[in-house]
Amino acid sequence: MTTIDLRDGAPDLGEETRYSITRSRSGRQRQAINFLVHALFVIAFVSIVVPLALVIGYVVTRGMKVMSVSFLTDDIPIVTRAPGGGLGPAIVGTLLITGAAMLMAVPLGILGGIYLNEYGAKRRITKAIRFLAEVMTGVPSIVMGLFIYTTWVLAFGVSGFAGALALACLMLPVIIRSTEEMLRLVPIDQRQSAYALGGRRAGTIFRVVLPAAAPGIVSGVLLAVARAAGETAPLLFTILTVNAVNTDIFHGANTALSVQIFRNAQQVFPGPQERAWGAALTLLSIVFVFTLIARAVSAIFARKHQV
Repeated sequence: MTTIDLRDGAPDLGEETRYSITRSRSGRQRQAINFLVHALFVIAFVSIVVPLALVIGYVVTRGMKVMSVSFLTDDIPIVTRAPGGGLGPAIVGTLLITGAAMLMAVPLGILGGIYLNEYGAKRRITKAIRFLAEVMTGVPSIVMGLFIYTTWVLAFGVSGFAGALALACLMLPVIIRSTEEMLRLVPIDQRQSAYALGGRRAGTIFRVVLPAAAPGIVSGVLLAVARAAGETAPLLFTILTVNAVNTDIFHGANTALSVQIFRNAQQVFPGPQERAWGAALTLLSIVFVFTLIARAVSAIFARKHQV
Protein backbone atom coordinates (compact mmCIF):
# COMPACT_ATOMS: atom_id res chain seq x y z
CA MET A 1 0.00 0.00 0.00
CA THR A 2 1.39 3.39 -1.04
CA THR A 3 1.19 6.33 1.39
CA ILE A 4 1.12 9.92 0.15
CA ASP A 5 2.66 12.48 2.50
CA LEU A 6 0.61 15.70 2.37
CA ARG A 7 2.77 17.63 4.85
CA ASP A 8 4.94 19.11 2.12
CA GLY A 9 1.98 20.23 -0.01
CA ALA A 10 -0.04 18.57 -2.78
CA PRO A 11 1.60 15.70 -4.57
CA ASP A 12 2.98 16.24 -8.07
CA LEU A 13 0.57 14.48 -10.42
CA GLY A 14 2.89 14.84 -13.38
CA GLU A 15 2.59 16.74 -16.63
CA GLU A 16 0.80 13.92 -18.44
CA THR A 17 -1.85 13.54 -15.73
CA ARG A 18 -2.59 17.28 -15.65
CA TYR A 19 -2.91 17.33 -19.46
CA SER A 20 -5.32 14.39 -19.31
CA ILE A 21 -7.54 16.13 -16.74
CA THR A 22 -7.54 19.38 -18.75
CA ARG A 23 -8.44 17.54 -21.95
CA SER A 24 -11.26 15.70 -20.20
CA ARG A 25 -12.73 18.97 -18.91
CA SER A 26 -12.48 20.67 -22.31
CA GLY A 27 -14.08 17.64 -23.94
CA ARG A 28 -17.07 17.81 -21.56
CA GLN A 29 -17.41 21.54 -22.21
CA ARG A 30 -17.44 21.00 -25.97
CA GLN A 31 -20.07 18.31 -25.61
CA ALA A 32 -22.23 20.60 -23.47
CA ILE A 33 -21.89 23.50 -25.93
CA ASN A 34 -22.59 21.19 -28.86
CA PHE A 35 -25.73 19.86 -27.15
CA LEU A 36 -26.92 23.40 -26.34
CA VAL A 37 -26.40 24.66 -29.90
CA HIS A 38 -28.06 21.55 -31.35
CA ALA A 39 -31.06 22.08 -29.06
CA LEU A 40 -31.32 25.73 -30.13
CA PHE A 41 -31.27 24.71 -33.80
CA VAL A 42 -34.01 22.16 -33.20
CA ILE A 43 -36.15 24.71 -31.35
CA ALA A 44 -35.67 27.28 -34.14
CA PHE A 45 -36.52 24.70 -36.80
CA VAL A 46 -39.67 23.58 -35.01
CA SER A 47 -40.77 27.17 -34.33
CA ILE A 48 -40.58 27.86 -38.08
CA VAL A 49 -41.93 24.60 -39.50
CA VAL A 50 -44.90 24.13 -37.17
CA PRO A 51 -46.61 27.49 -37.92
CA LEU A 52 -45.89 27.04 -41.63
CA ALA A 53 -47.40 23.55 -41.61
CA LEU A 54 -50.46 24.81 -39.71
CA VAL A 55 -51.02 27.66 -42.19
CA ILE A 56 -50.61 25.41 -45.23
CA GLY A 57 -52.80 22.72 -43.72
CA TYR A 58 -55.55 25.21 -42.87
CA VAL A 59 -55.49 26.75 -46.36
CA VAL A 60 -55.61 23.31 -47.99
CA THR A 61 -58.48 22.19 -45.73
CA ARG A 62 -60.60 25.25 -46.42
CA GLY A 63 -59.70 25.55 -50.09
CA MET A 64 -60.38 21.92 -51.01
CA LYS A 65 -64.05 22.37 -50.08
CA VAL A 66 -64.64 24.51 -53.18
CA MET A 67 -61.94 23.17 -55.48
CA SER A 68 -63.26 21.71 -58.74
CA VAL A 69 -62.79 22.01 -62.48
CA SER A 70 -65.63 24.51 -62.78
CA PHE A 71 -64.16 26.61 -59.98
CA LEU A 72 -60.89 26.87 -61.91
CA THR A 73 -62.54 27.72 -65.24
CA ASP A 74 -65.81 29.63 -64.58
CA ASP A 75 -66.07 33.41 -64.61
CA ILE A 76 -66.15 35.45 -61.43
CA PRO A 77 -69.68 36.37 -60.26
CA ILE A 78 -70.69 39.95 -60.96
CA VAL A 79 -72.32 40.22 -57.55
CA THR A 80 -69.53 39.71 -55.03
CA ARG A 81 -71.76 38.31 -52.28
CA ALA A 82 -73.29 35.70 -54.59
CA PRO A 83 -72.30 32.05 -54.01
CA GLY A 84 -70.73 29.83 -56.64
CA GLY A 85 -68.77 31.06 -59.61
CA GLY A 86 -65.10 30.46 -60.30
CA LEU A 87 -61.71 32.08 -60.63
CA GLY A 88 -60.82 31.41 -64.26
CA PRO A 89 -60.13 35.09 -65.12
CA ALA A 90 -57.96 35.51 -61.99
CA ILE A 91 -55.86 32.44 -62.82
CA VAL A 92 -55.31 33.59 -66.40
CA GLY A 93 -54.53 37.12 -65.25
CA THR A 94 -52.04 35.91 -62.64
CA LEU A 95 -50.15 33.80 -65.17
CA LEU A 96 -50.13 36.57 -67.80
CA ILE A 97 -49.06 39.36 -65.45
CA THR A 98 -46.46 37.31 -63.57
CA GLY A 99 -45.10 35.89 -66.83
CA ALA A 100 -44.75 39.35 -68.37
CA ALA A 101 -43.03 40.59 -65.21
CA MET A 102 -40.58 37.67 -65.42
CA LEU A 103 -39.80 38.43 -69.06
CA MET A 104 -38.86 41.97 -68.08
CA ALA A 105 -37.14 41.45 -64.73
CA VAL A 106 -35.22 38.17 -65.11
CA PRO A 107 -32.97 39.12 -68.08
CA LEU A 108 -32.32 42.61 -66.72
CA GLY A 109 -31.67 41.31 -63.21
CA ILE A 110 -29.23 38.62 -64.34
CA LEU A 111 -27.39 41.03 -66.65
CA GLY A 112 -27.25 43.59 -63.83
CA GLY A 113 -25.77 41.04 -61.47
CA ILE A 114 -23.19 40.02 -64.08
CA TYR A 115 -22.16 43.64 -64.58
CA LEU A 116 -21.83 44.33 -60.85
CA ASN A 117 -19.66 41.29 -60.19
CA GLU A 118 -17.73 40.75 -63.42
CA TYR A 119 -17.27 44.13 -65.08
CA GLY A 120 -17.79 47.02 -62.68
CA ALA A 121 -16.36 45.70 -59.43
CA LYS A 122 -14.10 48.75 -58.87
CA ARG A 123 -16.18 51.50 -60.46
CA ARG A 124 -18.09 54.16 -58.58
CA ILE A 125 -21.25 53.58 -60.57
CA THR A 126 -21.25 49.99 -59.32
CA LYS A 127 -21.53 51.14 -55.72
CA ALA A 128 -24.41 53.43 -56.68
CA ILE A 129 -26.26 50.63 -58.52
CA ARG A 130 -25.72 48.21 -55.64
CA PHE A 131 -26.96 50.79 -53.15
CA LEU A 132 -30.07 51.52 -55.21
CA ALA A 133 -30.79 47.80 -55.57
CA GLU A 134 -30.58 47.36 -51.80
CA VAL A 135 -32.88 50.34 -51.26
CA MET A 136 -35.40 49.03 -53.80
CA THR A 137 -35.46 45.68 -52.03
CA GLY A 138 -36.92 47.36 -48.96
CA VAL A 139 -39.40 49.62 -50.75
CA PRO A 140 -43.00 48.75 -49.78
CA SER A 141 -45.00 47.25 -52.61
CA ILE A 142 -47.74 49.85 -52.32
CA VAL A 143 -45.17 52.59 -53.02
CA MET A 144 -44.13 50.76 -56.19
CA GLY A 145 -47.78 50.52 -57.20
CA LEU A 146 -48.28 54.26 -56.70
CA PHE A 147 -45.13 54.93 -58.73
CA ILE A 148 -46.42 52.93 -61.71
CA TYR A 149 -49.84 54.50 -61.28
CA THR A 150 -48.48 58.04 -61.58
CA THR A 151 -45.98 57.31 -64.35
CA TRP A 152 -47.89 54.82 -66.51
CA VAL A 153 -51.55 54.38 -65.56
CA LEU A 154 -52.41 58.08 -65.62
CA ALA A 155 -50.91 58.33 -69.12
CA PHE A 156 -51.97 55.03 -70.71
CA GLY A 157 -54.74 53.66 -68.49
CA VAL A 158 -55.07 50.50 -66.45
CA SER A 159 -53.88 47.25 -68.00
CA GLY A 160 -52.22 43.99 -67.16
CA PHE A 161 -48.97 45.38 -68.48
CA ALA A 162 -49.06 48.14 -65.86
CA GLY A 163 -49.39 45.47 -63.18
CA ALA A 164 -46.50 43.56 -64.76
CA LEU A 165 -44.36 46.70 -64.62
CA ALA A 166 -45.06 47.07 -60.90
CA LEU A 167 -44.23 43.42 -60.20
CA ALA A 168 -41.10 43.62 -62.35
CA CYS A 169 -39.86 46.58 -60.30
CA LEU A 170 -40.31 44.47 -57.16
CA MET A 171 -38.55 41.45 -58.67
CA LEU A 172 -35.62 43.28 -60.23
CA PRO A 173 -33.57 44.19 -57.11
CA VAL A 174 -33.97 40.70 -55.64
CA ILE A 175 -32.69 39.08 -58.83
CA ILE A 176 -29.78 41.53 -59.13
CA ARG A 177 -28.56 40.96 -55.59
CA SER A 178 -29.00 37.17 -55.65
CA THR A 179 -27.24 36.89 -59.03
CA GLU A 180 -24.31 38.98 -57.83
CA GLU A 181 -23.93 36.91 -54.66
CA MET A 182 -24.07 33.61 -56.54
CA LEU A 183 -21.48 34.77 -59.08
CA ARG A 184 -19.23 35.87 -56.24
CA LEU A 185 -19.25 32.31 -54.87
CA VAL A 186 -17.79 30.84 -58.08
CA PRO A 187 -14.06 30.18 -57.47
CA ILE A 188 -11.64 32.48 -59.24
CA ASP A 189 -9.67 29.43 -60.37
CA GLN A 190 -12.39 28.52 -62.86
CA ARG A 191 -12.16 31.94 -64.50
CA GLN A 192 -8.36 31.83 -64.61
CA SER A 193 -8.41 28.34 -66.14
CA ALA A 194 -10.71 29.54 -68.91
CA TYR A 195 -8.52 32.58 -69.55
CA ALA A 196 -5.42 30.36 -69.67
CA LEU A 197 -7.07 28.32 -72.43
CA GLY A 198 -7.61 31.45 -74.49
CA GLY A 199 -11.21 32.22 -73.54
CA ARG A 200 -12.49 35.77 -73.55
CA ARG A 201 -14.32 37.35 -70.66
CA ALA A 202 -17.80 37.15 -72.19
CA GLY A 203 -17.32 33.53 -73.24
CA THR A 204 -15.95 32.62 -69.82
CA ILE A 205 -18.92 34.20 -68.08
CA PHE A 206 -21.58 32.51 -70.20
CA ARG A 207 -19.86 29.11 -70.58
CA VAL A 208 -18.13 28.67 -67.23
CA VAL A 209 -19.30 31.11 -64.56
CA LEU A 210 -23.05 31.19 -65.21
CA PRO A 211 -23.48 27.37 -65.39
CA ALA A 212 -21.64 27.07 -62.08
CA ALA A 213 -23.86 29.69 -60.43
CA ALA A 214 -27.09 28.64 -62.18
CA PRO A 215 -28.67 26.69 -59.26
CA GLY A 216 -28.33 29.68 -56.92
CA ILE A 217 -29.51 32.13 -59.58
CA VAL A 218 -32.59 30.02 -60.26
CA SER A 219 -33.37 29.96 -56.54
CA GLY A 220 -33.09 33.75 -56.42
CA VAL A 221 -35.38 34.12 -59.42
CA LEU A 222 -37.86 31.77 -57.78
CA LEU A 223 -37.81 33.86 -54.61
CA ALA A 224 -38.53 37.00 -56.61
CA VAL A 225 -41.35 35.34 -58.58
CA ALA A 226 -42.94 33.96 -55.41
CA ARG A 227 -42.89 37.42 -53.87
CA ALA A 228 -44.38 39.05 -56.95
CA ALA A 229 -47.11 36.44 -57.45
CA GLY A 230 -48.53 37.09 -53.98
CA GLU A 231 -48.45 40.90 -54.11
CA THR A 232 -51.78 42.70 -53.92
CA ALA A 233 -51.13 46.39 -53.27
CA PRO A 234 -49.42 47.22 -56.61
CA LEU A 235 -52.19 45.53 -58.59
CA LEU A 236 -54.98 47.46 -56.89
CA PHE A 237 -53.73 50.66 -58.56
CA THR A 238 -52.74 49.21 -61.93
CA ILE A 239 -55.15 46.49 -63.11
CA LEU A 240 -58.38 47.06 -61.14
CA THR A 241 -60.57 43.94 -61.60
CA VAL A 242 -62.77 42.15 -64.17
CA ASN A 243 -65.27 39.30 -64.11
CA ALA A 244 -64.33 37.67 -67.43
CA VAL A 245 -61.06 36.56 -68.98
CA ASN A 246 -59.00 39.32 -70.61
CA THR A 247 -56.05 37.91 -72.54
CA ASP A 248 -55.01 41.32 -73.91
CA ILE A 249 -52.36 42.34 -71.43
CA PHE A 250 -51.87 45.81 -72.97
CA HIS A 251 -55.47 47.02 -72.98
CA GLY A 252 -58.26 46.99 -70.45
CA ALA A 253 -58.54 46.04 -66.82
CA ASN A 254 -57.55 42.62 -65.57
CA THR A 255 -57.52 40.66 -62.33
CA ALA A 256 -55.32 38.28 -60.35
CA LEU A 257 -55.66 35.73 -57.59
CA SER A 258 -54.18 38.03 -54.95
CA VAL A 259 -56.72 40.73 -55.83
CA GLN A 260 -59.57 38.23 -55.60
CA ILE A 261 -58.35 37.06 -52.21
CA PHE A 262 -58.31 40.67 -51.01
CA ARG A 263 -61.77 41.45 -52.36
CA ASN A 264 -63.55 38.29 -51.25
CA ALA A 265 -61.92 38.04 -47.83
CA GLN A 266 -63.46 41.39 -46.89
CA GLN A 267 -66.98 40.00 -47.33
CA VAL A 268 -68.86 38.30 -44.51
CA PHE A 269 -71.01 36.12 -46.77
CA PRO A 270 -70.22 32.40 -47.26
CA GLY A 271 -69.86 32.63 -51.06
CA PRO A 272 -67.01 35.13 -51.25
CA GLN A 273 -65.33 33.59 -48.20
CA GLU A 274 -65.19 30.22 -49.97
CA ARG A 275 -63.82 31.84 -53.13
CA ALA A 276 -61.14 33.57 -51.09
CA TRP A 277 -59.94 30.27 -49.60
CA GLY A 278 -60.08 28.63 -53.01
CA ALA A 279 -58.04 31.47 -54.52
CA ALA A 280 -55.48 31.15 -51.71
CA LEU A 281 -55.09 27.42 -52.36
CA THR A 282 -54.82 28.00 -56.12
CA LEU A 283 -52.12 30.63 -55.66
CA LEU A 284 -50.26 28.36 -53.25
CA SER A 285 -50.42 25.53 -55.80
CA ILE A 286 -49.05 27.77 -58.58
CA VAL A 287 -46.10 28.82 -56.42
CA PHE A 288 -45.50 25.16 -55.52
CA VAL A 289 -45.44 24.19 -59.21
CA PHE A 290 -42.99 27.01 -59.94
CA THR A 291 -40.83 25.71 -57.10
CA LEU A 292 -40.75 22.20 -58.55
CA ILE A 293 -39.85 23.53 -61.99
CA ALA A 294 -37.07 25.67 -60.55
CA ARG A 295 -35.66 22.74 -58.56
CA ALA A 296 -35.68 20.56 -61.67
CA VAL A 297 -33.86 23.24 -63.67
CA SER A 298 -31.31 23.69 -60.87
CA ALA A 299 -30.70 19.94 -60.73
CA ILE A 300 -30.14 19.82 -64.50
CA PHE A 301 -27.61 22.67 -64.39
CA ALA A 302 -25.85 21.14 -61.38
CA ARG A 303 -25.58 17.75 -63.13
CA LYS A 304 -24.17 19.28 -66.30
CA HIS A 305 -21.66 21.33 -64.31
CA GLN A 306 -20.45 18.25 -62.43
CA VAL A 307 -19.98 16.36 -65.67
